[in-house]
Amino acid sequence: MPEKTKVKRRRGDRRDGRWIRTLDPYSLVPSYVMVKRNDACNYFFDKIEVTEIDRYLRKKRADGMTGLGMLHLVAAAYVRMAARYPRVNRFVSGQRVYARHGVELVMTVRSDLKIEAAATSIKVKLELTDTINDVFTKINAEIEKVKMGASTNTDAAAEKLVRLPRLLLKFAVFMMNLLDYFGKLPRALLEASPFHGSVIITDLGSIGLPPIFHHLYNFGNLPLFISLGAKRREPELQKDGSVIERKYLDYTLVSDERTADGFYFSQVYRYFRAILRTPEMLDNPPEEVVSDID
Repeated sequence: MPEKTKVKRRRGDRRDGRWIRTLDPYSLVPSYVMVKRNDACNYFFDKIEVTEIDRYLRKKRADGMTGLGMLHLVAAAYVRMAARYPRVNRFVSGQRVYARHGVELVMTVRSDLKIEAAATSIKVKLELTDTINDVFTKINAEIEKVKMGASTNTDAAAEKLVRLPRLLLKFAVFMMNLLDYFGKLPRALLEASPFHGSVIITDLGSIGLPPIFHHLYNFGNLPLFISLGAKRREPELQKDGSVIERKYLDYTLVSDERTADGFYFSQVYRYFRAILRTPEMLDNPPEEVVSDID
């Protein structure tokens, strides 16, 4: 298993990321041309045949991982993807590109599926060496807290902010944006903010819907949004003229193109597909964790 290395914080680094100082000039320009994250969104749609995925999930559930689903699998696939392609875990803040410390998965959860149930966000801290078992345990631990009625840091921060008069609240958000631009946002707010993290994953398949193309937020620094849809069957014509049905999962990825170029992202997405096709690789830690450039 790869060993974790401590990164010494230097001038210009943030609490949540390391400033990449050696980017080529061409890679520095986009953050000034596309100032807002929503200006830099790239939208990617794909589908994957899920026969092997379903077989894998059934086996893991039978082995004791009750409740293991597509969301856990995709979260673990993201972690493995970031271990091999670290630029996917970069973010842009204050016109600078940063390599994030660790992986922070953001999810919106409800205590139950009733319309009246309040939604909240959780942030799950993951390691680049995590296996699917680790990801499953960590995600479920945070979800269980919400189901038991525990208040999250996000809830506490939102409750304090909404008590302010509208103009003061607007000014508070302005000040948070300003502090965030210079990397001075307090650690407590970074921990509570659902807009600061590596990736947001939403599983719309759990409520029977197709995936959406969800925009990235201009507030904060989240660079990737993954949306999963419901599994569906699709007829396919075979070479012998027969027609068979295969089961597919549609998914979308919306990414911040300022973190890496299109060729790099194409390699990332190919690897993501390869992981989903052979999910058994997630049972063990990666053989190597690739470090981002300085």
